[in-house]
Amino acid sequence: QVQLVESGGGLVQAGGSLRLSCAASGSGFSINYMGWYRQAPGKQRELVAAITSGGSTNYAASVKGRFTISRDDAKNTVYLQMNSLKPEDTAVYYCNVVVRYGSSSFNNYWGQGTQVTVSS
Repeated sequence: QVQLVESGGGLVQAGGSLRLSCAASGSGFSINYMGWYRQAPGKQRELVAAITSGGSTNYAASVKGRFTISRDDAKNTVYLQMNSLKPEDTAVYYCNVVVRYGSSSFNNYWGQGTQVTVSS
Protein backbone atom coordinates (compact mmCIF):
# COMPACT_ATOMS: atom_id res chain seq x y z
CA GLN A 1 0.00 0.00 0.00
CA VAL A 2 1.23 3.48 -0.87
CA GLN A 3 0.25 6.60 1.02
CA LEU A 4 0.50 10.07 -0.49
CA VAL A 5 0.84 13.17 1.64
CA GLU A 6 0.35 16.52 -0.03
CA SER A 7 1.41 19.90 1.28
CA GLY A 8 1.94 23.47 0.17
CA GLY A 9 -1.50 24.73 -0.71
CA GLY A 10 -2.91 27.98 0.59
CA LEU A 11 -4.15 31.46 -0.20
CA VAL A 12 -2.09 33.73 -2.42
CA GLN A 13 -2.66 36.92 -4.34
CA ALA A 14 -2.71 36.96 -8.11
CA GLY A 15 0.83 37.01 -9.46
CA GLY A 16 2.16 35.14 -6.48
CA SER A 17 3.73 31.71 -6.20
CA LEU A 18 3.15 28.45 -4.36
CA ARG A 19 4.98 25.15 -4.30
CA LEU A 20 3.08 21.92 -3.83
CA SER A 21 4.71 18.72 -2.62
CA CYS A 22 3.50 15.15 -2.66
CA ALA A 23 5.47 12.47 -0.84
CA ALA A 24 4.82 8.78 -1.38
CA SER A 25 5.50 6.34 1.45
CA GLY A 26 5.43 2.58 1.57
CA SER A 27 7.71 -0.21 0.45
CA GLY A 28 8.28 -2.64 -2.37
CA PHE A 29 7.46 -0.30 -5.20
CA SER A 30 9.02 2.03 -7.73
CA ILE A 31 7.30 5.10 -9.03
CA ASN A 32 6.46 5.18 -12.69
CA TYR A 33 4.31 8.23 -13.34
CA MET A 34 3.61 11.27 -11.16
CA GLY A 35 1.10 13.96 -11.91
CA TRP A 36 -0.90 16.85 -10.55
CA TYR A 37 -4.57 17.32 -11.29
CA ARG A 38 -6.99 20.00 -10.15
CA GLN A 39 -10.72 20.34 -9.72
CA ALA A 40 -12.50 23.66 -9.43
CA PRO A 41 -16.06 23.88 -8.08
CA GLY A 42 -18.54 22.70 -10.67
CA LYS A 43 -15.85 21.52 -13.05
CA GLN A 44 -14.30 18.20 -13.94
CA ARG A 45 -10.91 17.18 -12.63
CA GLU A 46 -8.23 18.07 -15.16
CA LEU A 47 -4.58 17.28 -15.67
CA VAL A 48 -2.27 20.12 -14.73
CA ALA A 49 1.17 18.56 -15.21
CA ALA A 50 2.78 15.14 -15.31
CA ILE A 51 6.25 13.67 -15.29
CA THR A 52 7.37 10.18 -16.24
CA SER A 53 10.10 8.06 -14.71
CA GLY A 54 12.33 9.15 -17.57
CA GLY A 55 11.77 12.81 -16.80
CA SER A 56 9.46 13.66 -19.68
CA THR A 57 6.92 16.31 -18.75
CA ASN A 58 3.50 17.31 -19.98
CA TYR A 59 1.56 20.45 -19.11
CA ALA A 60 -1.94 21.77 -19.60
CA ALA A 61 -1.93 24.64 -22.06
CA SER A 62 -3.34 26.97 -19.40
CA VAL A 63 -0.32 26.54 -17.11
CA LYS A 64 2.52 26.10 -19.58
CA GLY A 65 5.29 28.58 -18.89
CA ARG A 66 3.99 29.32 -15.38
CA PHE A 67 4.08 25.92 -13.64
CA THR A 68 6.97 23.48 -13.36
CA ILE A 69 6.71 19.86 -12.29
CA SER A 70 9.72 18.03 -10.90
CA ARG A 71 10.46 14.87 -8.95
CA ASP A 72 12.98 13.66 -6.42
CA ASP A 73 13.15 9.89 -6.75
CA ALA A 74 15.35 9.53 -3.68
CA LYS A 75 12.52 11.03 -1.63
CA ASN A 76 9.65 9.59 -3.70
CA THR A 77 8.36 13.12 -3.97
CA VAL A 78 6.85 15.17 -6.76
CA TYR A 79 6.69 18.95 -6.73
CA LEU A 80 4.65 21.55 -8.54
CA GLN A 81 6.11 25.03 -8.61
CA MET A 82 3.36 27.47 -9.49
CA ASN A 83 4.31 30.99 -10.50
CA SER A 84 2.31 33.94 -11.83
CA LEU A 85 -0.81 32.48 -10.29
CA LYS A 86 -4.19 33.62 -11.57
CA PRO A 87 -7.63 33.52 -9.94
CA GLU A 88 -8.62 30.84 -12.45
CA ASP A 89 -5.97 28.57 -10.94
CA THR A 90 -8.12 28.32 -7.81
CA ALA A 91 -8.97 24.66 -7.24
CA VAL A 92 -8.27 21.62 -5.15
CA TYR A 93 -5.03 20.11 -6.40
CA TYR A 94 -4.55 16.34 -6.30
CA CYS A 95 -1.39 14.33 -6.60
CA ASN A 96 -1.59 11.15 -8.68
CA VAL A 97 1.04 8.44 -8.68
CA VAL A 98 1.34 5.22 -10.65
CA VAL A 99 3.63 2.73 -8.95
CA ARG A 100 5.08 -0.53 -10.15
CA TYR A 101 5.40 -3.66 -8.07
CA GLY A 102 7.89 -6.11 -9.52
CA SER A 103 8.11 -6.22 -13.30
CA SER A 104 4.50 -5.95 -14.44
CA SER A 105 2.09 -5.00 -11.67
CA PHE A 106 0.93 -1.41 -11.51
CA ASN A 107 -1.36 0.50 -9.20
CA ASN A 108 -2.73 4.02 -9.15
CA TYR A 109 -2.99 6.24 -6.07
CA TRP A 110 -4.45 9.67 -5.33
CA GLY A 111 -3.53 12.19 -2.66
CA GLN A 112 -6.13 13.74 -0.37
CA GLY A 113 -6.07 17.07 -2.18
CA THR A 114 -4.82 20.49 -1.17
CA GLN A 115 -6.71 23.74 -1.67
CA VAL A 116 -5.12 26.51 -3.71
CA THR A 117 -6.94 29.84 -3.67
CA VAL A 118 -5.77 32.80 -5.73
CA SER A 119 -7.32 36.14 -4.92
CA SER A 120 -7.60 38.95 -7.44
